[in-house]
Amino acid sequence: MSDTTKEETKTLAGKPAHNAIGFWGCWSLVVGIMIGSGIFLLPSVLAPYGLIGFSGWLVTAGGSILLALVLGRLSHRTTRTGGPIAFAHDAFGDLTGFLVAWGYWASYWIGMPAIAIAFVGYLTVFVPALETSPILQMGCGLALIWGLGLISLHGIRDASFVQLVMTILKLIPIFIVIGIGFVAGDVANLPAVNPSGGSFLSVLAITALLTMWAFAGLESSTVPAGDVRDAATNVPRATIIGTVTVAVVYIAATASVMLVVPAADLANSTSPFSDAARILGPWGPGLIAAGAMVSTAGALNGTILLSGQLPMAVALDRLAPAALGRRNKGGAPQLSLLLSLGLGSILLVANYSRGLVGAFTFLLMMSTVCLLLPLLVSALAELKHSWRSARGWAIIALAAGAYAAFAVLGSGLEVLAWGGVLILAGLPAYWLGKPKAVTVSRPDHAKG
Repeated sequence: MSDTTKEETKTLAGKPAHNAIGFWGCWSLVVGIMIGSGIFLLPSVLAPYGLIGFSGWLVTAGGSILLALVLGRLSHRTTRTGGPIAFAHDAFGDLTGFLVAWGYWASYWIGMPAIAIAFVGYLTVFVPALETSPILQMGCGLALIWGLGLISLHGIRDASFVQLVMTILKLIPIFIVIGIGFVAGDVANLPAVNPSGGSFLSVLAITALLTMWAFAGLESSTVPAGDVRDAATNVPRATIIGTVTVAVVYIAATASVMLVVPAADLANSTSPFSDAARILGPWGPGLIAAGAMVSTAGALNGTILLSGQLPMAVALDRLAPAALGRRNKGGAPQLSLLLSLGLGSILLVANYSRGLVGAFTFLLMMSTVCLLLPLLVSALAELKHSWRSARGWAIIALAAGAYAAFAVLGSGLEVLAWGGVLILAGLPAYWLGKPKAVTVSRPDHAKG
């Protein structure tokens, strides 16, 4: 290992950076990023499709677990920082690795303001004055982004600890609602099997598309692999166990809300978890609103942490300026984080400016595809690695890739077109950045 590499992997405590995050830190990234604000609306979204809608959950949970297995195998093969970026780079070369990184990174700083806006929306429950003041809303959103950003800038160990605490706190109100449903719920409240009247396959396709976005972020623990203690073991375990945890929580929470809230009311509800919590008394909805705030803040914390890791990973592959790969005394990739925080903040401000809301919506749609494509490329990478040597894993990778392709195509042609434009916009950055990035060595944790 070169002197540059040794310096690159030190933290404030003088220990290797890969000691900063353990299994539970990895697990909290997976669970904390996947469970954001969407879970609090999904029971209402699925209510019109009745009990048959759970078939969509089973498809997306199964497909996500297949992807988690593939990511686990890939992360056992190489424990380099970057996750899907490293997988794509190893399997398909510099250009593919860079374009995956470009789009993947964009999905994080584009999603950053959207999560902050969701947080402010729940905050209005406790601060009603925010509802009529876009400037105050913007200020709260910026304060949240930079407050959490400062934690990540202080050090990856601190950000990981905050992520674990927020993940535990966000699960408490969800588990309370699950408990309410199975203790005080009534099967008479459950919707009909197929109230929409559509065919099984059509309802399956619709509900699968509605629920697959809930699993976005399952690859999260693979990204900071270079900072993970015993990454070859902890990253695969956290990816698979975290994905299974989220699948169980999603399905149980949806069923519980359906048991408590009558089907007719649920289909028209804008806050199904709050409606279910009313059984606890007047403080129930407030508990859910507080839980939603913690949930969104936790998702944002994880998003910010990873948004700094991604440019660093590209720099360590010598495909971007070396400055993006340098860490501060706390082990955080300072310039990468500041760049991501700055771009996310600009988009947040733009969202509150007239005439730019439409552009922001397009960017948010593009980020969805940019988050899904790395999973498809990762499945193809494992297929390439295992096709001749491990046919069982090749079949799993093929099935996971088919699911990822289904998810990407399910985004719609418009979203795909704009997502493609965003990714191709990375070509000039690739050609301009590559020749200048020659001074940072990439730690070699790859396994044969």
